Amino acid sequence: MNESAALSAADRAQAIRAALPAGGLFAGQDWRTSPTPFPLGEDLAKELDSLGRVLLQFYRAANLLYRRSYEGKSPAWIAELLDQGKPAELIALQRHPSFKSDVPRVIRPDVLLTEGGFVIAELDSVPGGIGLTQWLNQTYETVLQGSVDGKPASVLGGSAGMREGFASIFGEAGKVHLVVSEEAASYRPEMEWLAQQPGGSKYSVRDSQFTDFAPGDAIYRFFELFDLANVPNSKRIFELGMEKQARVTPAPKPIFEEKLLFALLWNRNLRPFWRQELGEAFLARLLKVIPQTWVLDPAPLPPHAAYPGLDLTDWTQLKALSQRDRELILKVSGYSEDAWGARGVYLGSDLSTADWSAAVDKALAAFPRSPYVLQRFHRPRVVDSSYFDFATQQIVPMPGRVRLCPYYFVSGDGDAARPKLGGALATIVPADKKIVHGMRDAILAPCMM
Repeated sequence: MNESAALSAADRAQAIRAALPAGGLFAGQDWRTSPTPFPLGEDLAKELDSLGRVLLQFYRAANLLYRRSYEGKSPAWIAELLDQGKPAELIALQRHPSFKSDVPRVIRPDVLLTEGGFVIAELDSVPGGIGLTQWLNQTYETVLQGSVDGKPASVLGGSAGMREGFASIFGEAGKVHLVVSEEAASYRPEMEWLAQQPGGSKYSVRDSQFTDFAPGDAIYRFFELFDLANVPNSKRIFELGMEKQARVTPAPKPIFEEKLLFALLWNRNLRPFWRQELGEAFLARLLKVIPQTWVLDPAPLPPHAAYPGLDLTDWTQLKALSQRDRELILKVSGYSEDAWGARGVYLGSDLSTADWSAAVDKALAAFPRSPYVLQRFHRPRVVDSSYFDFATQQIVPMPGRVRLCPYYFVSGDGDAARPKLGGALATIVPADKKIVHGMRDAILAPCMM
């Protein structure tokens, strides 16, 4: 499309809204529409493109560390910590020979843009947003026609990158069952939409009751492992995986749903292991972008010891920190209904002393069954953005804070497995929000070069 024929910003926003599927993409969810994708500089785009290799290797190394620990080849405390609070049946599944080398085939980091670069707040191995990001990518590509305000523009991953990347994780399977639990039901519309797209005829969206799987099928587990009691067909799904009759991804391995993997990366006792398995370059890159993280273990330290980087000798001393010194965030590590979204997250500098003290007490009390992690908080920088207000028919400027969610899809097996960036979703919240997550007054947009 030439410049004279290009759509105005308002026309682009109208066209994007008009393209929404009749059934929506999220149950009961809405967002603000930007007339343009979120722009990435060339350096950041290249860095995100290559980040998938680093994160895949991190997952492989974490998997090896856990296996060595329960086999007695590395310290036992590692597996004990990662298995804490899990039922024996799930631990046995995680250690089953059929799954022992499996790592997530969809890797999605939560990337926050800060004044000093970017940080990875956490990793999600069962992420929502795959269908949404595909819809955003192809819709904006169609509307933009390769140009924004007369300048060349293209969304990251292209118009089909998400769709093709997702299809690649299932290998040669002719039929793929997308099993969506009730707990994840708000994401069902985006999966149903994805199944209607070109190449989606092999997909069938299933609920937690469906069990009519056939040998050779692939099964996508769109449910968290803490929720297995509410997913009746999970037992059959994992039986087929153990028998190698179905390709189940992600495998039933709760270690990959634990945020405390970041604390293990930062543990100095494990530095030789990480250096050997990641290499100096990958290790340095991860330590640069992953915030320092600690596990809130209430076990007492020797009186002459302190937690590294904090100068604290007891976790209860967190409660006495001034608000200025509480640029720290508490999170449930995993295996909990509070371990996703913005639930179970406490930002110290945003809470009163009483509320912060209560959060610390709650985290310490939860340790035997559901560990919490403490992480340095890196405040996202303010970026310029705008959205189209459909009520007033105007473009509204909105200074905001942004979270980028790049999606990497891992195809191939063993040493031949390779991650590929399919696209990236930008979530921009008003600048007065401290924590970036999807909300009604957030802008959701694809990223562009």
